[in-house]
Amino acid sequence: MADAGALLLSRERTPPMPTLPLRSGTLAETELAQSVAKLSTLNDSGVTGLVTGAPSSQGFRSAKHTPQEWNESNYQKYYQSFSDRDNAERVRHESKKTAAETAAQTQRTQQDSTKKLEERIHDIHFWKEELNREIDEIRNETDLLCAQKKRLENALDATDVPLMIAQDNLRCRARRREVDLVQDNVELQLNKEVSIIMKVRDLLQRTIAESDKQIKLNRGGKHKLTMDWSDKLEAFRLDEKCASLNNNSTDIQYHEGSAKFEEIASDPESWAKFSHDNIVRAEHERMASIQLRNLIDNILTDTSNDMREQCNTVDSAFAKRVEEVHNALTQMQNHLKKVIDEVADMEKNINDLKQAIKDKEAPMKVAQTRLHIRTGRPNVELCRDPAQYKLIGEVGEIQQSIDNLTQRLADSEASLKDLMDTRMTLEKEITVKKNSLFVDKDKCMTTRTRYPTTSKLVGYQ
Repeated sequence: MADAGALLLSRERTPPMPTLPLRSGTLAETELAQSVAKLSTLNDSGVTGLVTGAPSSQGFRSAKHTPQEWNESNYQKYYQSFSDRDNAERVRHESKKTAAETAAQTQRTQQDSTKKLEERIHDIHFWKEELNREIDEIRNETDLLCAQKKRLENALDATDVPLMIAQDNLRCRARRREVDLVQDNVELQLNKEVSIIMKVRDLLQRTIAESDKQIKLNRGGKHKLTMDWSDKLEAFRLDEKCASLNNNSTDIQYHEGSAKFEEIASDPESWAKFSHDNIVRAEHERMASIQLRNLIDNILTDTSNDMREQCNTVDSAFAKRVEEVHNALTQMQNHLKKVIDEVADMEKNINDLKQAIKDKEAPMKVAQTRLHIRTGRPNVELCRDPAQYKLIGEVGEIQQSIDNLTQRLADSEASLKDLMDTRMTLEKEITVKKNSLFVDKDKCMTTRTRYPTTSKLVGYQ
């Protein structure tokens, strides 16, 4: 190493001649100090400036940059180029994705709107047919009043079981826990079922009380039904035209300000209630002594259909909800298994990181020991040679590796904590879902099998 160093110095510059020891304070000592100061301003190429590796506190700087600065400058440009290209690629990707998503969303929205129009046409058709049926029935007079009154009493008694079932279902579902105690469609339909049954009971009781009375003239009721039917016929025609429009239609154009709700517009509930009230009013208006029996038959038919229809709706909602909860339970169990697997992988990763950090101890000791030993070089041999720079860089590199591994270890431990928290949450949620399945499937749906038959609801039993 000493011979190689001497050869390197001979290629760069002529080494100074050795001098004899000088007495302190002499002229020769002063001149030697000045010569050393002058030499210290020469860099490796012999140009006056900052010595390579010299501390910045000397206040001098060469006009030329160091190789480290050259490499750092190149790296910064490489990194900036990579960063700009990566950002551009991300922007292009997101732009294409956004364009595709908006096109798909627009198409889906239009399809949903068309579907809603078709559903609305179906609803209008339903009510139009109901109104038409009531217009026809208002002209008819049938059946004996006493037999119909007996049917009304039987039908009223038959509503006790459906009401008890619905209320029992609501009480059972109140025992759901935590997030599953939700006001879902099943609860809404159960409340609607209770409301329908209470309305049916009230209607039956009022009809029994008024079975001996004469009915008013039905012209007013028939007129309301006819006007309602006519309005629905016009609405049916307009909505059919709307549903037939598409992007290739020739009679479409912009209509500014059309996207709004009219102040006098009704809502679906009031719209349906309007027709329903007209039907009920028309039925009552034709409750003459010979007409009342037919009215009772219609009421029994409508109420039984409403109750059975709502019963089927509740059963369907229960079945759908049970399927949703079962699917959620299955998904959570799958996620729990994946989380458990990930916990094991993360624990292994943490152990690997700890071992990697530990593996850096020996190289660090070697590098620092080498540096420590080299501090004992005598006199001019205490040189900032390439080996010294490489050893110092090695220490810094190993320390940077240790810092990076330590940061990854901290991130991994934080991730492991999150995984453990998620695992506990999933296990708790699985218990909640199992309880909800028990309530809906084993308790409520089993009870609903005792719902009365249609023949009981219309008063024949």
